[in-house]
Amino acid sequence: MTTKPKARKFRIKRNTPIEPAAAPTRPGPAPADPATRAARDPAQALRPPPSPSPSGPRPVPDDAPSNHAPDVPVASEAREGEVASAAEVSGEQDMDAIRREGLTGRQLRMARRVAQKHGLAPTSDFDAVRLLRSEGIDPFQRSNMLELVVPQGVSGGGDPHGRGRIQLPQTVPVGGKNLPSTELSPMDRRMREISDIQRDITKRRRRKMGLLMVRLLFFVGLPTIMGGYYFYNIATPMYATDSQFLIIQNEGSGGMGPLGGLLPTQFANSADSIATQSYLQSKDAMLRLDKDVGFVSHFSDPKIDPIQRLDPEASNEVAYKFYKKNVKIGYDPTEGMIRMEVIAADPAVSADFSEHLLEYAEERVNALSQQKREDGMRDALTAFETTVKQRREAQEALIKLQVENGVDPEAVIASIRGQITNYETLLLEKELELAALLDNPRPNRAKVDGVQGDVRRISAQLDRLNERMNNATEGTNSLAQQAVSLQLAQADLAAADMSLQASQTQMEQARTEAQRQVRYLTVAVRPVASQAPSYPRKFENTILTFLIFAGIYLMLSLTSSILKEQVTK
Repeated sequence: MTTKPKARKFRIKRNTPIEPAAAPTRPGPAPADPATRAARDPAQALRPPPSPSPSGPRPVPDDAPSNHAPDVPVASEAREGEVASAAEVSGEQDMDAIRREGLTGRQLRMARRVAQKHGLAPTSDFDAVRLLRSEGIDPFQRSNMLELVVPQGVSGGGDPHGRGRIQLPQTVPVGGKNLPSTELSPMDRRMREISDIQRDITKRRRRKMGLLMVRLLFFVGLPTIMGGYYFYNIATPMYATDSQFLIIQNEGSGGMGPLGGLLPTQFANSADSIATQSYLQSKDAMLRLDKDVGFVSHFSDPKIDPIQRLDPEASNEVAYKFYKKNVKIGYDPTEGMIRMEVIAADPAVSADFSEHLLEYAEERVNALSQQKREDGMRDALTAFETTVKQRREAQEALIKLQVENGVDPEAVIASIRGQITNYETLLLEKELELAALLDNPRPNRAKVDGVQGDVRRISAQLDRLNERMNNATEGTNSLAQQAVSLQLAQADLAAADMSLQASQTQMEQARTEAQRQVRYLTVAVRPVASQAPSYPRKFENTILTFLIFAGIYLMLSLTSSILKEQVTK
C-alpha cells in the first residue's frame, strides 16, 4: 500500500502585502457527480451526500458575482517546499474511499486479475480497483449466462438503447433542461434487464413448446386418431380359425406277424414338417384353394373395407400377398406340431379354408414318402426278377444236358468202376486158387483147367471194362465230359438258388422299409368356426400406430438436429 507524501516544513515570510485578489488554490480532487458515484459504487448512490465540513469552503451561490473569490488565507510571503501533485492526491483520496467501502479479499483479488487481463499495472489491489474504475470497467461485474441471450430489438448485451455493455463510470449527458433524471441506478437497470431477458426466454420457451405440441399433434396425434377411427369404426371384422396337426411315421413291420402293428410310432423328421409348411404357404396351394373354394372372390367382396379388400382383377402375386397375410402357419420343432391360422371375413368360410388346406397337407405328406418307397420297392423287385430268370435258365440248361445224355454219366462211370473193382477182386481170388492148386504135387487137372479158364474169362471181362472206362473218360463227348458239364450246370443252378434267396430277403427288407417310410398326418385340433372376430385388435393396433409415428418423428427430429449442428459448425 502507498502512503501520502509528506511536505517539508517551511516558514512564510511576509515581505510585501498581498493584494486581495483571487489567489490560486491548490488543485484538489474534483467532486464526483451523483452518476459517477452511483457507477463506481451502487451502494453509495443510496447514501445521502456528506454534509459540508464547517471548516471547508462555503458553497458559492448561483447569483453571486463572477469576481467573487472564496475566502483564502492571505500569505505575506511566498511558500516554499515540496507539495504532492493533484493526481497523486486524487489517487490517494480515491484509494481511501475504496478502503472505506469494505471490499472483501475475494473482490480485491478479482479486481487484480481483471486489471492484469486489461493490461494495467496496479501497485496494489485497491489501486487495481481505482485503475479499472478510471478506465470505465466494473471490476465486480460477473458474466452471466443470461447475458448470452440477446433480446429482440437490443443491439448490445444488456443496453436497451444499443450502447453495448454497461461500463463505469457513466457520464451524464450535457445539455437539455435541468430536470430530474429519469434514469435508474445501474443496479435497478441491471435487474430490470435481467427480468426482461428472463421474460423473453420464458416467452421463447413457451413458443417453442407450443410449436412442439403443434408438430406432435400434426405428425403423431392426428395419424393416431385416424388409425384409431379406422380400427374402431371402418375396419371389417375378421374371423380366425385355428388348427393344429402333426406328421408321424410308422415304425411297425408288416412281415413280423400280428405284433408288427403293435410297435410304437414316432414323429417324422423336421424336413417333412418344414416341407409341408412350405407347401401350404406356397402359391400352388393358394391357386388350388382359389380353384376349389374361391379364395380371391371371397376377399374381393365389396362388403370388406377398401384397405383389406382385394381387387377382383388383381394378379396372382397380389393375391399371393393377401394369402400369406391371411394364412399363417408356424412349426414348433420341440413338439413337432404345425399350427395353422386362417383368417376370413366369414367364420364358416374360414373353417372351410382350413379343412381344404388340411386335405392338401395330407396329400402332400403322402406324396413325400411315396417316391422313396416306390424307388426302394422297384429296385428290390427288379433284382428279384433278374434272379428268378437266371435260376430258370440254369435249371433249363441242366435239364437239357440230362435229356441229351439220356443217362447219368456219373452213375454210368460209377457203375463201370464198381464192376471193375468187383472183377479185379474176383480175379485175385481165382489167381490165388490157381496158385494153391498148382502148389499141389499132384494137382487135379480138371480143377486146374477150370480155374485157369475162370482167370482167363475174368481177365478178358476186366479188359473190356477198362476199355469202356477209357472210352468214357477220354474224348470230347465222353461220359466224363458230360459229367463235368452236368456238374457245372448243377453249380449254376445252386448259385441261382442262393441269389434268388438273397433277392427274396432284400425284397422283404425293402417292403419293411417302405412300410416304415409311410407318413401319417394326424390332426390334433380340428378347425372350428369362430363366433367372435379376432381382427383387427383395435386397442393394440392404435397403440402400435402411435408408437410407429412417434418413432418416425423422433428419428426425423434427431436427424434434423444433427444436420443443423453440423451446418452451423
